[in-house]
Amino acid sequence: MARKQDGLYQRGEIWWVRFNHHGREIRRSTGTTDRTAAEEYRDQLKASLWRQEKLGERPEYRWEEAVERWLIDRLDRPTAYNWKLTLRWLHPHLCGVRLADITRERIEAIKRAKQKEGVKPRTVNDVLNVIRSILRAAHEWEWIDRAPVVKTLQEPTRRVRYLTDAEEVRLLREVPEHMAPIVRFALCTGLRMSNILGLEWSQIDMTRRVAWVHPDQAKESKAIPVPLNSDAAQILREQMGQHLSHVFTYQGEPMRRVNGRAWRNALQRAGIENFTFHCLRHTWASRHIQSGTSLHALMEMGGWSDVDMVRKYAHFGAEHLVEHAERIARSAQKSAHKEKATG
Repeated sequence: MARKQDGLYQRGEIWWVRFNHHGREIRRSTGTTDRTAAEEYRDQLKASLWRQEKLGERPEYRWEEAVERWLIDRLDRPTAYNWKLTLRWLHPHLCGVRLADITRERIEAIKRAKQKEGVKPRTVNDVLNVIRSILRAAHEWEWIDRAPVVKTLQEPTRRVRYLTDAEEVRLLREVPEHMAPIVRFALCTGLRMSNILGLEWSQIDMTRRVAWVHPDQAKESKAIPVPLNSDAAQILREQMGQHLSHVFTYQGEPMRRVNGRAWRNALQRAGIENFTFHCLRHTWASRHIQSGTSLHALMEMGGWSDVDMVRKYAHFGAEHLVEHAERIARSAQKSAHKEKATG
């Protein structure tokens, strides 16, 4: 239970400040378990409020205030769930810290702390990118004079992982029944998990066989047209009548994610390694290129903002270059025949 005294109270082990300032309730975490440090924080906060009022000084905003404002504008984004997980991990490192005190050195310490967990560079960069985005936003709000430089780690170039036909059969046999239509739809459309799970019937026109992702649902913040091939249309017909608003549900409720334990267990039973749900999108893109779809058409269907982002799939469609490669073989054969004739 929280213990209150002298404007201080505890939530768990952490001391919090709570008092009234001109009719406005001030309540903040001190970020410390030490009562003396919490008292100092309280006194500094009251002095800061006085200077703001009497001397016109700029408020000293803290990390959690910036997080709250930054996140409110992004709660409807597809990646909001992942941001919340990252912010939860960052909380003990930055809670109660003034934005002006979040220096490059402090960020480097956070980077090292995440690296010690043995995670991949990309996971470390996810944390750093959230910090950078929040601090840049704080600079735009004029909460800080400048945002510190945040250096991310170099990520190794990864090979494109995609399903073979045999792996697809095994995966669909092993995933839970409610997941199978989602996996099939991902392979038909290339949509990201959040866009599939958030897909509503109002975003589908079965007559024209198209669906669409709204700009506020898309990673690149622009609308994505989703042409529905015959397989995708059949999957949607199978889902009709199961829910009033959402296409894909489980036990009558919309889902937030399908890459949890059931997904991992299905991959293990199917004998599929180094594969994530996002690799279904890679599979879709790779199959399009192998079937002759142009990079520009793939870019539009996949909602990418730059053709360079789809070039990693280009090597799957090298059939048109075979004729050029064969020229060397024909020349070599001609040279051999010529030498034989003159020999």
